[in-house]
Amino acid sequence: MAKITKRSPLAPDEFPKLPMIAGVSFAAAQAGVRYGGRTDVMLALLAPGTAMAGVFTRSATRSANVLDCQAKIGTPAEAGAAIVVNSGNSNAFTGRAGDESVAAICAAVARTTGVPETRVFTSSTGVIGERLPHDRIIAKLEELEAGLSEDAIEAAAHAIMTTDTFPKGAAASFSRDGKTVSIAGIAKGSGMIAPDMATMLVYVFTDAKIVQPDLQAMLSELTGPTFNSITVDSDTSTSDTLLMAATGVSGVTIPAGDAEFRAALHSVMLDLAHQVVRDGEGATKFVEIRVTGAANDADARTHAMAIANSPLVKTAIAGEDPNWGRIVMAVGKSGAAADRDRLTIRFGDVLVAENGWVAPSYREEDAAALMKEPEIFISVDLGLGAGTATVWTCDLTHGYIEINADYRS
Repeated sequence: MAKITKRSPLAPDEFPKLPMIAGVSFAAAQAGVRYGGRTDVMLALLAPGTAMAGVFTRSATRSANVLDCQAKIGTPAEAGAAIVVNSGNSNAFTGRAGDESVAAICAAVARTTGVPETRVFTSSTGVIGERLPHDRIIAKLEELEAGLSEDAIEAAAHAIMTTDTFPKGAAASFSRDGKTVSIAGIAKGSGMIAPDMATMLVYVFTDAKIVQPDLQAMLSELTGPTFNSITVDSDTSTSDTLLMAATGVSGVTIPAGDAEFRAALHSVMLDLAHQVVRDGEGATKFVEIRVTGAANDADARTHAMAIANSPLVKTAIAGEDPNWGRIVMAVGKSGAAADRDRLTIRFGDVLVAENGWVAPSYREEDAAALMKEPEIFISVDLGLGAGTATVWTCDLTHGYIEINADYRS
């Protein structure tokens, strides 16, 4: 795994102040899963009655942990739940040994915490294809249980990092019937980021009371415009997991489709998704791409992802080169409907091209100035219909190569 020497230039100044979520406590420890001297395992213990929802990678080579979590979503909530996450080793492509590691960890967590094995959710992230030394994690469980605290979520966020340069957290809250409803989430993700679920590890917690089917429906719906709308490198992980827990301890019941809760949850998920892009391996630019005027929303998304995933587009952005011809190329290759002579392209508020040709008002120096900014907005209108899509990506620099060339060393 590459050694990360400096914090992303796009990182927030500090880890946000997250509210304590009643009904969940956290702990983190150094288990030496792959490296010594770093926090690499976390435990979250959830109160009885906690509803659990999840969204997972659709990778055909997904890990044993993902398969186990998928099978457990929707199990009875009376006994609470536990989440255990390790970094350093993904426990993916390890055959029967991977299943055995998951079973061993779940059994040990059940013995330590009293939570049934069917309510223990595990995640592993890191190197693929190496057996997980699960005994090192199990050996830390008593220490983790003893260290559980409602205000240790930042330590948990550190424990799940791999090539991340900063821990990721986000929160939202609102009042309902004189009570406060809070949502807090943490995430890890930096490389191997492309939409096919969540493309990272994400854990979101709320003290609201929500029945599991409603929680699942809302989480699944909001994954599309958040975690499924980001890309760093077009690669989808074997371990992508998004888990959400609703403890119900606030006593505030959230009905199906509640608009206020949905808006708060969306803001947390989008914030975390953006932080993953801002921590893209080697990233120096945060890029928003908005496509309008497509034949339909699906076509708009296809065009937007073609632009966002193009190495030529991403390297031009890294070089601060307003090479709008690469946008034209990406639209043309996407496979979605497009008409060359109706295409309009803007960099920020600079009109670059319209009606299939460079705009008469376009000045290269104006676009070049915008490309020097740390945040870049690219808009494309197809002129074909009402379809829209927005995705977020980052540039592609030599730093990405440096990180991934020695990932396993």
